[in-house]
Amino acid sequence: MLKLKELPVILIAAIVMGVGVSLLAGWTAIFYSTLAVLAIILVNTLAKKVVGYYLETGVEVRFWEIYQYGFKASHHLKKPFPLGAVLPLISKIILFPLKGFILMTSLVFEVFPKSHRAAKRHGLYSFSEMTEYHIGIIAASGIIANLFFAVIGYLIGFTEFSRLSIYYAFVNMIPFSELDGNKVFFGNIIMWSFLASIVLIGMFFAVFVI
Repeated sequence: MLKLKELPVILIAAIVMGVGVSLLAGWTAIFYSTLAVLAIILVNTLAKKVVGYYLETGVEVRFWEIYQYGFKASHHLKKPFPLGAVLPLISKIILFPLKGFILMTSLVFEVFPKSHRAAKRHGLYSFSEMTEYHIGIIAASGIIANLFFAVIGYLIGFTEFSRLSIYYAFVNMIPFSELDGNKVFFGNIIMWSFLASIVLIGMFFAVFVI
């Protein structure tokens, strides 16, 4: 299900966030944090791909990029800058007093409707484009999967994995730019509100209980 070009992106994102989480804690801590983040990313990505498959669309992850830096059309970079590849480390420096918390916002996703399968299932051209609601469902599925496995991790004693899963879900639920939260928000605000409430409860447990 994962495309070959997605693998280095996911691996780099996991390393960057793993280093950010356990910076100065030693190589062993960085290694295990990277493995935990890699598992979190895979859970999130595979959930989106599964839901996308049933919505006759392909899902592809990439680095969160920045292109426009101003309000005028001319205010843009020559090439998109992969902000997601460095933001976790930058946020670690800024949020250093908050132990273990960084902006885990390295990756975003795009959808590619599969019109040949849609034609077979729904009639020719009837499903050639994805709506914001469908994209929101795909984005929400990744967040839900992270929360579900956060609970499983906590129950079996993998508390660090559980905590990082909740952090990942929390940051990516922010309704901004191309983050999952923005796609859920514009897909269905009620769905976003419900999911955001659950994530906030999870953050309370991550900070004060886990």
